Amino acid sequence: MLCGMPNTALPDTVYQNVIKPVLFRLDAEQVHHFVLSALQRAGQVPGLHRAVAHYAMPTEAALRQRIWGQRFVSPLGLAAGLDKNGEAITMFSALGFGFIEVGTVTPKPQPGNTLPRLFRLPSDQALINRMGFNNRGVAALAKQLQGDHRVPIWTNIGKNKDTPNEQAVDDYRAAIRALYPQADGFVVNVSSPNTPHLRALQQADELNDLLRAVLHEAEMLRVESLRPALPVLVKLAPDLSDTDFAASVAAAQSAGVSGLIIANTTLSREGLRSPERRQAGGLSGKPLAQRSTELVRRAYNQTGGKLPIVGVGGIFSAQDAYIKIKAGASLIELYTALIYQGPGLPSRINAELVKLLHADGLGHISQAIGAEA
Repeated sequence: MLCGMPNTALPDTVYQNVIKPVLFRLDAEQVHHFVLSALQRAGQVPGLHRAVAHYAMPTEAALRQRIWGQRFVSPLGLAAGLDKNGEAITMFSALGFGFIEVGTVTPKPQPGNTLPRLFRLPSDQALINRMGFNNRGVAALAKQLQGDHRVPIWTNIGKNKDTPNEQAVDDYRAAIRALYPQADGFVVNVSSPNTPHLRALQQADELNDLLRAVLHEAEMLRVESLRPALPVLVKLAPDLSDTDFAASVAAAQSAGVSGLIIANTTLSREGLRSPERRQAGGLSGKPLAQRSTELVRRAYNQTGGKLPIVGVGGIFSAQDAYIKIKAGASLIELYTALIYQGPGLPSRINAELVKLLHADGLGHISQAIGAEA
């Protein structure tokens, strides 16, 4: 049986026909917190996460990669935003993800924007959020990340809302310092549309200076802690103009980042049908797929394939993932699709990715990266 996976049709059917209709009648953010709490409790049940991982984690060598010295059993990761405070990493790490990105976390706890701030767009297979970096702060996250991790756990870091851009670097450095002993990598978030003026930090000169300071901090901590060097990536927005996007990619590469995450949520509402499309905030899900894939391709070509890229935006199937991989993504992430398709999705994507590789006559995922860039 491919990837050691049982047939997931039954649990997928139960989620679609029984669980999802009930959850979708309730407030989106209330459901979000309820599910996280349930997963956290499930992770504390002795042996449960190991039993789930036995069936859900991929075993195919074709999907394994070693990047930045880290081992990935699958190229598929969980995107930031779903588990901001690292509450449910035990169970998420057992569902078939090759890595988990928690956060966005800020140095100080903050409540985020006023409610309501999370909206489903079923007709568009999308979400709109204006959460505003609500989180419990780096000290609380550091406690959650203590201990060994089944898969790499990256922390997505941002600045507090009341920190002016001129002092933003202090917040990013503080987050790195607080989390370096526990995290397996960092993602510098300068592209959320829900923190005022944050996206201005993507401008090439600002970005280069910020990243150099963050990378210097990470290197100092590496020397002090005797830990291996941890990857530091930067996450860019899909709403940059072509010229500005190229300049930001060049600035990030020049600064020496480990990789790029492309892309964050979008402010575009083009082609949406759902009544909630008028809500303010960042849009994620299916409508972002084409734009994010195109930006992955551009970044891959611009960097000559030398800078690993994590493709995110609109991945609902193995085919969606494969398209981004062939455009140049070494790894991919999802979030919104998990809400619409349920917890069996990661293992299903892993199994079908192997089939897609075999259909193309490829023996390993690395052979597909950038194949159509």
